[in-house]
Amino acid sequence: MKLTKQLATALLLTLATGMQAANNNPYSIYTSNLPFSMPEVTVPTFPNHLVNLKDFGAKGDGTSLCTEAFVKAIDALSQKGGGRLVVPQGVWFTGPIELKSNIDLHLEQGAIILFSGDMSLYPVIETVYEGKADRRCQSPITGKDLVNVAITGRGVIDGNGQNWRPLKKWKVTDKQWAKMTKNGGTMSEKKDLWYPSEEHLRRRPVLIQLVNCRNVLLQNVAFQNSPAWNIHPLMCENLIIDGITARNPFYAQNGDALDLESCRNALVVNSVFDAGDDCICIKSGKDKEGRLRARPCENVVISGCTVFAGHGGFTVGSEMSGGVRNILVKDCQFLGTDVGLRFKSTRGRGGVVENIFINSISMYNIIEDALTFDLYYDGKSVTDDMDGIEQQSAKARIVADETTPCFRNITIENIICRGANRAFYFNGLPEQPIKNVNLRNIYITADQEGEFHYCEGVKKENVNIRK
Repeated sequence: MKLTKQLATALLLTLATGMQAANNNPYSIYTSNLPFSMPEVTVPTFPNHLVNLKDFGAKGDGTSLCTEAFVKAIDALSQKGGGRLVVPQGVWFTGPIELKSNIDLHLEQGAIILFSGDMSLYPVIETVYEGKADRRCQSPITGKDLVNVAITGRGVIDGNGQNWRPLKKWKVTDKQWAKMTKNGGTMSEKKDLWYPSEEHLRRRPVLIQLVNCRNVLLQNVAFQNSPAWNIHPLMCENLIIDGITARNPFYAQNGDALDLESCRNALVVNSVFDAGDDCICIKSGKDKEGRLRARPCENVVISGCTVFAGHGGFTVGSEMSGGVRNILVKDCQFLGTDVGLRFKSTRGRGGVVENIFINSISMYNIIEDALTFDLYYDGKSVTDDMDGIEQQSAKARIVADETTPCFRNITIENIICRGANRAFYFNGLPEQPIKNVNLRNIYITADQEGEFHYCEGVKKENVNIRK
């Protein structure tokens, strides 16, 4: 009897300890009761050291270049073993910032880090862009092979992207066009495309690129006006993106808000995205390079996010050659995007996209499709391509091989969309149809119900399309 009580007491203590451990991690709620196995994602920890950017000679006057001060402050913290670099209220004008392990870059309320548009400050480096090796200018914020790294606070990081990006005349008003092109640059032969220079066009970087980093936290900061993509974690693990804002002008060419590429065990929660291209995008490399990398993007939870504008609210592809699996998207809202849920690829990619779960999404004023699967993606937005979409190579006798993309085992349920041009567009490959897509409890107001080409095992349960 006494032994039994001791065992019961020990069991209760064990359970209490386990509950306490779970409660100590506020992010454990996102990895419990998932439809796939995923470990808890935890916040990185930092030594209790603190330095202020001003103490290293920086001036937050918006014009004094602070590049050297950032280098000195980060080096000083690194020599102490890490800690928090405080960026106080002010406009801190700077060249590129290289993060190091065990450092939290913390922007206080009212702090703006404004990156210079002077291309000479950004050396050309070997990097990865759009799923392939490339030589581009160093990103304004970089980190490679780091452990425990964070960008936190309540400030804003601005990439000064207008000094890098091309501009399409038809996307802006005449007044905007005149203002943006008055200071030189290069014009296309038809005078409908402007860019700062040939070099800027070929070398423009993403705003923040973190490569092969572990234990990463981006929290509450606003990231905006990027030269190309906004936020690009590549091959990172144990990643938390919480409460951020990622935004670009609607006319920003290649202005994706967030591209998770070949990442593992990641949370994207309670954040706002507003961009000129795809907003929340899952990738894993392009074509042969992506297949050789063989690093799928896997174990990702996206929850409580809001998307304004952009080509897609939630997107997979088109660079998904390393595979995508075990993704949950829930409790999000998309407003005014070209497409709500967008899956895209093409022949030559290869890769398997599977075990995708999408639940409880609200959409309003979707310009084209509420849900798109397009395996003939050619690099255009759906809006750009609507007049030219057709079933391609339908009669070709092509055999599926390692270069054929595969989309299968996807569940989409509890979707409400008020206002879309078309509810569904499924455009699979004849040699590799889209397989096993479950559509449940879906209510869409749209002008057209949609089209289904080369798909197998699409199951509809309580799917309601109304005009």
